[in-house]
Amino acid sequence: MRKTAASGEAKVAGERSLLLGIGISSVGIGMYIPFSLVFFHHVTGLSLTVVGLVMTVTGLAGLAFMPLAGTAVDRFGAKRVNLVLYGIRALGFALYPFAGSLPAFAAVALVTALADRSFGVVQQSLIGEVARGAARDRLQASTRALQNAGMGAGALLVSGVLALWGTGGFTYTAWGNSLAFALAGLLVGRVRAARVVRVAGAAGPAGAPAAGPVGYRTVLRDRPFLGLTAANFLTALGYSALSVLFPLYLSTWLAAPDSLTGAAFTVNTVLCAGIGVLIAGRVRRSGARRTRSAALGALLFAAAFVGQIVLGTLRPGRTATLIALLAIVVVYTLGELVHSPSGGALSVSAAPEAVRGRYLATYQLSYSLAGALAPSLFTALLAVDGRLPWALLAVAALGAALALLRLERHLPAEAVHAEPPVVRDPTGRPVPVTAAA
Repeated sequence: MRKTAASGEAKVAGERSLLLGIGISSVGIGMYIPFSLVFFHHVTGLSLTVVGLVMTVTGLAGLAFMPLAGTAVDRFGAKRVNLVLYGIRALGFALYPFAGSLPAFAAVALVTALADRSFGVVQQSLIGEVARGAARDRLQASTRALQNAGMGAGALLVSGVLALWGTGGFTYTAWGNSLAFALAGLLVGRVRAARVVRVAGAAGPAGAPAAGPVGYRTVLRDRPFLGLTAANFLTALGYSALSVLFPLYLSTWLAAPDSLTGAAFTVNTVLCAGIGVLIAGRVRRSGARRTRSAALGALLFAAAFVGQIVLGTLRPGRTATLIALLAIVVVYTLGELVHSPSGGALSVSAAPEAVRGRYLATYQLSYSLAGALAPSLFTALLAVDGRLPWALLAVAALGAALALLRLERHLPAEAVHAEPPVVRDPTGRPVPVTAAA
């Protein structure tokens, strides 16, 4: 790695290729995620009911595959597994237009879902392999900004394609998506990943075998990391609020126009893409510990959720509701921008290198489980009282913030601090701290 004159932070070899690849693949994701059911219905010709059932089953299978992806990362390295997943996704979308029968669609959807669900684990592991210290936080922020910008661009692109060619344009979208994943894989192939000690006796840089217990038993014995994962589950419920709870709350409890949902998503996407890196940079340069900045993000989430409770209690006129909702979305988005880079870098840095894939597969399950639980949980609470799900989310966010602060002294110092803290010995000479207090 090298340092830039402007920031003094380490630059990752092949960083531009990595980020460009992430941006291009995000354009591909944005081309089908907003229209997923309709997309696959038109591409395969199968009914919406069948498509929905297949997507649910294959999605659950993808969750079950995540631990195996973590094992593959530890055995072969994140870069290699990343390239394999890009290749599978490229092939899958290239085949979708030809998968007109149920068995063919199910087979292609299954393989593609396994790659899609595991990709977050592998990408986080790759950031851990190529970056150290504050560079991890910076890459986390840049990745999130590019993902939001790319998905927004992809949604706009597919809208233009459909305007020109109608629903037949979904076929071209599938092939365009395949091309996006292939290009992303080629770009990520240029990234230099550091070699680390692998499990099952694989040799590291000096030929040293992996030492100590390996496998998921190692993760299950790491109580601070499991606590970190549990805290992230509480925060991850809040990440699902904008896409799952917000539209329902808007239409049922507030009786507001559905167009406000689109406005809220637009504000969130624009802020994430436009100022995400800036906010993360400010947090990073402040020297804040990752646990504390992640806790601050959770507190901002809680403030936004309390704002929804107040709004749902007062129920002002349409103009006041619009202004209040947009203000709440801004606070919510700031919480996302503060929490995400710090929380991501914290999980990557708290994971031992030799079993990082397994650790991050466990951590990413907190997002997946929260996403799977959110729809039924939110709708059940909303049926009782529109403010109840927001109250649950506020309590969960506060609990996550408290847990992060309590875990701080139990996590490795290199995970808590983006840069190693420095203390002075009696003579005034700096002494880096290498272990948690």
